[in-house]
Amino acid sequence: PQLLLRRRPASAGAFALLARPASSASGGLPPLTTEIHPGIKRGAFSQLTDADVSAFEAIVGGDHVIKDADEVLSYNIDWLRICRGQGQLVLRPKTTEEVSAIVRHCNKRRLAVVPQGGNTGLVGGSVPLFDEIVISTSRMNSLLSIDPVSGVLVAEAGCVLEQLDREAASQGLMMPLDLGAKGSCQIGGNLATNAGGLRLLRYGSLRGTTLGLEAVLPTGQVLDCLTTLRKDNTGYDIKQLLIGSEGTLGIITKAAILCPARPKSVQLAFLGLDSFQAVLDTYRLARRSLGEILSAFEFIDSESMRAVKKNLGLSCPLGEHSFYVLAETSGSNETHDREKLDGFIESVMSMDGCATDGTVAQDAGQFAHLWSLRERIVESLLVDGYEYKYDVSLPLADIYRLVEHMRTRLDGRVIRTAGYGHLGDGNLHLNFTTPKFDAKVLELIEPHVFDWVRDRRGSVSAEHGLGLKKSQYIRHSKADFAVRVMAEVKRLLDPNGIMNPYKVLPDE
Repeated sequence: PQLLLRRRPASAGAFALLARPASSASGGLPPLTTEIHPGIKRGAFSQLTDADVSAFEAIVGGDHVIKDADEVLSYNIDWLRICRGQGQLVLRPKTTEEVSAIVRHCNKRRLAVVPQGGNTGLVGGSVPLFDEIVISTSRMNSLLSIDPVSGVLVAEAGCVLEQLDREAASQGLMMPLDLGAKGSCQIGGNLATNAGGLRLLRYGSLRGTTLGLEAVLPTGQVLDCLTTLRKDNTGYDIKQLLIGSEGTLGIITKAAILCPARPKSVQLAFLGLDSFQAVLDTYRLARRSLGEILSAFEFIDSESMRAVKKNLGLSCPLGEHSFYVLAETSGSNETHDREKLDGFIESVMSMDGCATDGTVAQDAGQFAHLWSLRERIVESLLVDGYEYKYDVSLPLADIYRLVEHMRTRLDGRVIRTAGYGHLGDGNLHLNFTTPKFDAKVLELIEPHVFDWVRDRRGSVSAEHGLGLKKSQYIRHSKADFAVRVMAEVKRLLDPNGIMNPYKVLPDE
């Protein structure tokens, strides 16, 4: 039997930053990033002075200039606890004008800065490496407008994604982006990293749903491209430079997002399968059977499921299987959508080589629980100790071959090799865990994983960005001339190189 859910609870599966381990498996702070990457040298930037601090206090007020080492520490460590910078100062502006004044001062003084939103990034892009100044957007959290007719939402960069989705729901709308970190991540950071998430299969990427942006460029100038029009064919689309630039070209301060209508009917099927070919066959059947209402298709391998069950104590309603699939539908007609899902389940359960077990969410609690099995995998892997996390795109036929290849390569050296991800857009999340950081394990992983992906014409970063961790591998996915054009754009907009240095582009 199936019970249709009216909508997905806004808080389902969301994890807060407080859920992360208080310390690494070794019992203390993660190592300094400069210790793991000793080849990166500090740029020719100025040192912070008391006069600089006084200037910043005059801009944002003394209460919003964080100097205490213990308070600054949390801004220096990423969510995965694999990066730790040496920043000494955090600034928390409230307005675009304050951001502009801060950046103008930093550019004049050649002080390096790191824009930071919810700090939920997974490639070291949102934390300092050396002593860069952190500019936090957390106080810029005003929802400026929602138009229920056009569906356009305008918000400041520091708005938390889950809160925006709740506000959109009040107008019969929804945010086109859904992430496991939605309870902590901020829309400015989402845009800066072009976050993909669980709904990309249905609603596309932020590049398509973002209508306009306001940003502060590295010189301190304010770039106002905050249009709410769906059609504006006047010259270059400059906002696309900022989307996915990971804070290296400017600080996004406001955004206009096109929100789709909130579905009246949302259903979720959870299936057990015994081969990856069965996962592929089930996805092909889902596209054919569910068509326009298919909103998510996620796969989880058995190792990921074991981590969630053992490390977090979550229960799986199905027995032991090699793979699991979450197939979600979102539509406007409950009867129609239910008939389509019932037909899909009947077909997939009767087809040889497809699903051998399955269940459908009966109520909101089950719905949230089933999604938590997928959304809390990262959290569960962190309990093992140190996590080596990779986010790649590959042709569907090659996705799980990489997991199997690396499992053989690392046999006996890691606690687990786990793979899961967004099958609908060819995005694999590949993970390895050890009790603590092991340089020899890292040498076996990198650059081998990136070379393997390159040789199959995949992307070394599907949705997390390049940050610090992958900047030296950008040419695995981009032609040399394309990288040179990116570097020219960076030099044009950031002549002093102060904006999030050491990230995205390779150190030449």
